[in-house]
Amino acid sequence: MTEPNSADVLARLHFVLVRTSHPGNIGAAARAIRTMGMRGLSLVAPQAYPHPEAHALAAGADDVLDAAAVHADLPSAIANCRLVLGATARRRGVLLDELSPREAAQRVLASLSAGHEVALLFGNERSGLDNDEIKLCHAAIAIPSDPTYSSLNLAQAVQVVAYELRLAWLQGGLPVPAAHADPPASSADLEGYFEHLARTLDEIEFHKGRSPRTIMQRLRRFFLRAQPDARELRILHGILADTQRMARLARGVTPDGRSATDEKD
Repeated sequence: MTEPNSADVLARLHFVLVRTSHPGNIGAAARAIRTMGMRGLSLVAPQAYPHPEAHALAAGADDVLDAAAVHADLPSAIANCRLVLGATARRRGVLLDELSPREAAQRVLASLSAGHEVALLFGNERSGLDNDEIKLCHAAIAIPSDPTYSSLNLAQAVQVVAYELRLAWLQGGLPVPAAHADPPASSADLEGYFEHLARTLDEIEFHKGRSPRTIMQRLRRFFLRAQPDARELRILHGILADTQRMARLARGVTPDGRSATDEKD
C-alpha cells in the first residue's frame, strides 16, 4: 500500500490526553501515534509533564513530545475543533452515539477531508473521561474489548484508534468532502450557545421541577448530532435573545434591567 500524497492533512488531527497521571503513558502514547504516521498530541492538565519518563517511553518519538501543546482545561484544547470524539468504556448516563474505532476512523477522515480540525479525547488512566468531558464530544469511541476485563492501558487505547485511522487512510485515502456552504460550528462556538440556551431556559422557568441537567444533556446531544454551522448558531442565538427580552418584559423588566415600576418613578 502506498502512502497518500496529502499526508499533511493529518496535521489537523489532535490526540488529546486529559488529566494524565503517569508521564510514562504520555511518552508511550506519543510513540503509538508516531508509529502510525501522526504527530498531533495535546495534553490537558497533566499531573507531571515535562518529565524524563515521558521521553524514555517515547522511544524516539521526541518530535511528538516537543511539539505537544499543553492546556489548562479541555475547552481551550478543543476550541477550534469541528469534530470531537471521546474514547470511553462506559457512558455513565451521558447520552452519546457510540462508534467502533473503525467507524470513528471513517468519520474522522471525512471531517479532515473537509478541512476541519478534529480532536480524539482519552481520559485519566484510572477514571477515564468524566461526564463534563464526555459532554463536549459529538460521539464516543468504544473499543470492543472483553466485557469481563475491559481495562486497556491508555497508550494501548491510543494505539488501537491510531491503527484504525492509519488502516483507513492507507486503504482509501481521504473521502471526497460533501459540499457545504459553511463548516460546522467550532467547539467553542457550540459551548457559547449551550451556555446561552441554559440561561434562557432558566429565565423562562422552563424546567418546572424537571432536571435541568438531564434536559441540557438531551439538547446537547441533539445539537451536536445536527452539527449546526456558525450562521445557524447566530440565528439560534437571536431566537434566544428575543425569548429573553420577551420574558423580561413579561416580568415588567425594562431592557436596561430596571423594573417597569422604577421607570415610572
